[in-house]
Amino acid sequence: MTFGEYVKNRRLSLNIGLREFCFLAKVDPSNWSKVERNRLGVTDDREKLNEIAQVLRLEKSSSEWQKFFDLASISQKKIPDDVYSDEEVLGVLPVFFRTVRGDKPTPEELDKLIALLKER
Repeated sequence: MTFGEYVKNRRLSLNIGLREFCFLAKVDPSNWSKVERNRLGVTDDREKLNEIAQVLRLEKSSSEWQKFFDLASISQKKIPDDVYSDEEVLGVLPVFFRTVRGDKPTPEELDKLIALLKER
């Protein structure tokens, strides 16, 4: 699921029309429609994302709140803030990325990645 799909589904589940949503979130309807259709990237302004999350009635720190911000980060092609601030996780991301791409990690790198995943 993309950020745009998530927001549109959430908005519709709350019975909020596009124009009403845009009014409440203080975003341009034409541009926001493009965001929901994945034709335009979402803002990286955390304050604006917080406002949008509130319009979508997402409870702070809930799993839905986290999903919203994770999808926004993915849409922006960024690492989520909470992951980026964890030095241990950052240390194994290169191994993770290589593994996802099909490159074989060293046994030591794989052990470190597995240990970190088990902790989480």
